Amino acid sequence: MIVDLPPEEHPVIVRTREWVEKAVIGLNFCPFAKPVQVHKRIRFCVSNATTEDDLVGDLSAELQVLKDADPRHTETTLLIHPDVLNDFADYNAFLDLADATVEAMGLEGEIQVASFHPHYQFAGTTPDDISNFSNRSPYPTLHLLRESSVEEALAAFPGAETIYERNIETLKKLGAEGWRRLWKDGKP
Repeated sequence: MIVDLPPEEHPVIVRTREWVEKAVIGLNFCPFAKPVQVHKRIRFCVSNATTEDDLVGDLSAELQVLKDADPRHTETTLLIHPDVLNDFADYNAFLDLADATVEAMGLEGEIQVASFHPHYQFAGTTPDDISNFSNRSPYPTLHLLRESSVEEALAAFPGAETIYERNIETLKKLGAEGWRRLWKDGKP
């Protein structure tokens, strides 16, 4: 079930919005995010799910909300789930189920799921590798994106395939200490 509080009053959303503003936009991890945030077309919602089954239900509901929404008002959704899948291995395994949910709802090619987690770790890296921080969010988060928005953004941004490498360079320059200084308590 999605928590029913105004976004400006929910501490999970407040912290996630700070992460979007300081890391995703502030460090330019995603050059496509700023216009969406400025025009308030990001839907921030918090799931109070404590089981994977409950989260699949919330994911299904949010996929439908995004599908039905006018993209001029809601272009993308961050489904934040602080009480389930806090272990990164479990979260990573769940992503197959998230993709299967998209497919089962007939939304493949229309909506995709990107992933963010406080303990995100790319394959072949160590947990403290600074490159992992490009996908580290305050809480486990499923980012629901319209494929059409992704295609438009990629077409408008020459060299989009280099974003990942640029993010790693930004993080290397910033360093772990610089990353910690961005946040009041040392972490997003």
